Amino acid sequence: MQQGHPRRTFLKTAALSGLGLAFSGKLSALQSLAGTSGKRIGVIGLDTEHGPHFARILNAADAGDKFGGMRVTVAYPHGSRTIKSSMDMIPKNTAAIKEQGVTVVDSIAALLQQCDLVMLETNDGTEHLAQALEVFRSGKPVFIDKPVAASLTDVLTIYRAAHHYKVPVFSSSTLRYIESVQEVRNGKIGKVKAADIFTPTPTEPSHPDLYWYGIHGVEMLFTMLGPDCRRVTHFQAGDTDMVVGEWEGGRTGTLRGVRSGMWNFGGHAYGDKGHMPLGDFTGYAPLMPPIIEFFQKSVPPAPEAETIGIYAFMDAAQESHIKKGAPVLVADIMKKAQKAAMKKSI
Repeated sequence: MQQGHPRRTFLKTAALSGLGLAFSGKLSALQSLAGTSGKRIGVIGLDTEHGPHFARILNAADAGDKFGGMRVTVAYPHGSRTIKSSMDMIPKNTAAIKEQGVTVVDSIAALLQQCDLVMLETNDGTEHLAQALEVFRSGKPVFIDKPVAASLTDVLTIYRAAHHYKVPVFSSSTLRYIESVQEVRNGKIGKVKAADIFTPTPTEPSHPDLYWYGIHGVEMLFTMLGPDCRRVTHFQAGDTDMVVGEWEGGRTGTLRGVRSGMWNFGGHAYGDKGHMPLGDFTGYAPLMPPIIEFFQKSVPPAPEAETIGIYAFMDAAQESHIKKGAPVLVADIMKKAQKAAMKKSI
C-alpha cells in the first residue's frame, strides 16, 4: 500500500491480454502462506462499513476454522480526509470494529507491526496509492477493496509496484461473486456473446463517474466477458447512463446506470448455449471465501488483466462522456495512462 526491499529492476514491455500494458511477467517468488491458520488481518480505512462487516464475519464466535482461523485484529481508521460522507462514517465504524475485539491504531506503520495480512478498505480511492505502497514495502499480501485507485494511472502504478516488491495483491467487488454471474463465467450458457447490466451509478466529484459506484456493474460485465474490451461509448440522459462496450470477437456488454433512486443490480447474459437472468446483491459474505483463498494461496482469484481492464473501460467511458458519446478506443486510454504511470515513483 520497511525492511528488506528487493533490488530495483526495470520492467520490460509486455502485452497483457491485448491491453498493451508495460509490465513484467508473472510475479516471481510469491510469498508462500502455507499454514495460514491464525493469521492476523489488519484493516486500513474505517470510512466505509466494509471493515466492520468483514470483522463481524471473520471474528464471529462460531467462525471456527471456516476461514482458516484468520481474524481481524487491528485497524487504522483513515480513510478519506476530504470526502465528508466518508469521513462522517469513521466514528461509528471505529466503535463498531472495536466491538469485534479489534485494536485501533493511529498509523499504518503501527498496524503493519501487528498483522500478517492487510485488507485496504479505504472508501476514497485517491488515498490508495500511498497506502498500498506502504503495505507493499512491508511485504504483506493485500486485498484492495474497490476501487483499486481513483485513476487508471494510479491503478497501473499500484500493479507495477506490486510486481516490483513481489507482493500478492487482489481486488474485487462483491458483485463479481453473485451466484448467477459465476455460473455464467463457469460456462452455464456456453461462450458469452453479450451481457446487459443495470446498476446504481451515483457519483463523487473526486472520482471518474463510474469509479464511485458504477464499478460494481462493470465488474459484473468483466467477470462474464473477460478483459479484452476494445471500444467504449458512453451516453448520458438526465440521471441515466448508458455505456456500451465492444469486446473482441463481436461480443458486447452494456451498462445501464441510474444515478439516483435505485440501489438494485441485475441484468441478463446471452451465450451460444442459452441465456439467463442475473441476480441481485446479497451481501458481502460471498467475497469472504475468495479473499481467504487469496491469503492462503497468494494467487488473486480475479486475473490481473481483467481487473486492470475494468479501470481502462471506466476511463474510456469517462472520455466518451466528455466527448458527448464519441467512441473511445481502450488501447488509446491504456497507452496514455501507462506512460503516466511509468513516471510515478514507487
